[in-house]
Amino acid sequence: MGFMRAMTADLVWSEVPEPVAGDGEVLLEVAATAVNRADLLQRQGFYPPPPGAPPYLGLECSGVVAADAGPWRAGDRVCALLAGGGYAERVAVPIGQVLPVPDGVDLVDAAALPEAACTVWSNVTMVGRLRAGERLLVHGGGSGIGTFAVQYARALGAEVVATARPEKHERLRELGAVRVIDYTVDGFADVAADVILDIIGGAYLGRNLEALAPDGRLVIIGLQGGRKAELNLAELLARRATVAGTMLRARPLDQKAAIVAGTRTDVWPMISDGRVRPVVDERMPVERAVEAFERVGANQHFGKVVLTVGG
Repeated sequence: MGFMRAMTADLVWSEVPEPVAGDGEVLLEVAATAVNRADLLQRQGFYPPPPGAPPYLGLECSGVVAADAGPWRAGDRVCALLAGGGYAERVAVPIGQVLPVPDGVDLVDAAALPEAACTVWSNVTMVGRLRAGERLLVHGGGSGIGTFAVQYARALGAEVVATARPEKHERLRELGAVRVIDYTVDGFADVAADVILDIIGGAYLGRNLEALAPDGRLVIIGLQGGRKAELNLAELLARRATVAGTMLRARPLDQKAAIVAGTRTDVWPMISDGRVRPVVDERMPVERAVEAFERVGANQHFGKVVLTVGG
């Protein structure tokens, strides 16, 4: 068996067994990966990979195809949505989770796209049903998900309000937010959002409901503010509101493939023509993952921290 280098949950870069592409998979030579909150949680032991996924960190990557598989040919420049294993020199990926690098995007920067793009499209469009002329409230606007959601919603013709620390406000306005709220001192109950994309969870549940317009949709994708909260059902009924919770990593392969296909159809043209772009806070070699994790964990980043592999 051959060996490659990969990063384990304790952030050690070491030799591990070489991945082998099975039926319906393609082997990628990784150029870069990116830091996601799920990586921080997995390192802490709170978010184990789903059955069958590589034990190594990394929910996305960019690189080149190592050998022909399905529609992909050796040397194709691609990026991919992963269940794990992106912090490595090579990774085997289900064919349905591979995307071409969009026109005009650098191969390394493309590592910042798959997780954010697929998360935003599946929740804002597929679950939230955001339409042109509606209003989206994005919590954590300066995150990788947030910066992507702001741009995507504006490209759809929606109005965007975001919450973020004050030092990130001007850059969020540049991305298309019409209003940015300092969540450390200000409330957001007056927003009247048609859709709310929420990474906070429990601590924001009641306030999110107050911030919804009639027939609004609250989509919860994170639990940074806790797992439990009390919900005023009378207010839920009065607003005719919908509350949905989703998770991308544990979805079955067919659902992930459908999300990747929808993202390629709807979002990739927006990236190719410049309406949406990957927002990269900083590039670091993967060997500096500890530093990258500290930056993301302290919310010092704007967009994605990308980790380069090799070279």
